[in-house]
Amino acid sequence: MTEHGTQLAAQVTLSLVVPVFNEHDSLDAFLLRVDEVFAPQPSITLELVFINDGSTDDTLARLLERQQHDSRLRIVDLSRNFGKEAAMSAGLQIATGQIVVPIDVDLQDPPEVILQMIERWREGYEVVLAHRVSRRSDTWAKQTSAHWFYRLHNKIAEQPLPENVGDFRLMDRCVVDALLTLPESRRFMKGLFAWVGFRTTHVDYQRPERVAGQSKFNTWRLWNFALEGITSFSTEPLRVWTYIGAMVSLVSFAFAIFIVVRTLIYGIDMPGYASLMVAITFLGGLQLIGIGVLGEYLGRTYIESKRRPVFLVRRVYDPKD
Repeated sequence: MTEHGTQLAAQVTLSLVVPVFNEHDSLDAFLLRVDEVFAPQPSITLELVFINDGSTDDTLARLLERQQHDSRLRIVDLSRNFGKEAAMSAGLQIATGQIVVPIDVDLQDPPEVILQMIERWREGYEVVLAHRVSRRSDTWAKQTSAHWFYRLHNKIAEQPLPENVGDFRLMDRCVVDALLTLPESRRFMKGLFAWVGFRTTHVDYQRPERVAGQSKFNTWRLWNFALEGITSFSTEPLRVWTYIGAMVSLVSFAFAIFIVVRTLIYGIDMPGYASLMVAITFLGGLQLIGIGVLGEYLGRTYIESKRRPVFLVRRVYDPKD
């Protein structure tokens, strides 16, 4: 037994939570690999929970076709594109497995790693992270931005994020149940995964290239994603403006004393407008940045106050229906 009462039996029910958005090119390869990995594992009862996040191609049609021949597939069709974080939340809510693993359909999260995760789970761990040993499959820009994001986030957030770890992880049922109690409508899942805690370990793996398609996260979306993560788990960006304001005030006070002393000694002169314009624009820029940071937090508070659901389900396609 684990500390939270989950039976570590030889037979286990595993739910794979698979968000998909226009991934028709990757589905067949993903399902084939899953079969290759889990068909020789009679002790693992597999459930595949696909969340169609408003795909505009034939992703849903292909999933429904495959479901006719594979009763393990459960398909959650969202009413529109809500984003990966919301789709993952929908999958966690639907999944019924004793252990749950969010996984990407592009096979950059290798299904065979899950077998190593299950072994660690059987040792009594409730969360098993898939840790990337390198980021060679990413571009230089993505590697650099990810490095600085983790450094900044873990410097200012109360709960640090494990570096080079994505959504790919194994979670015991007690962990999933804890996540489902969290009420946020703006969800940064990596932060929520870390926040709930539980007994955690990791396995190392090498992330391969995508088998098909391309990433849906462009530079702008990655920037907004990083901003979401920082503002969701730290108020330091607000607090820092107190210190910036104090420093600017001290510099201004010291400069004022310098002007008074110079005037008393040398008299009044006629300075140019360049320094005045620089001071005005500099201080104006600081004020606008501060207002922008405040607006980020205020906007999130406004959205949370509406208490809208994280996602809306158009239909759940269950093979038993």
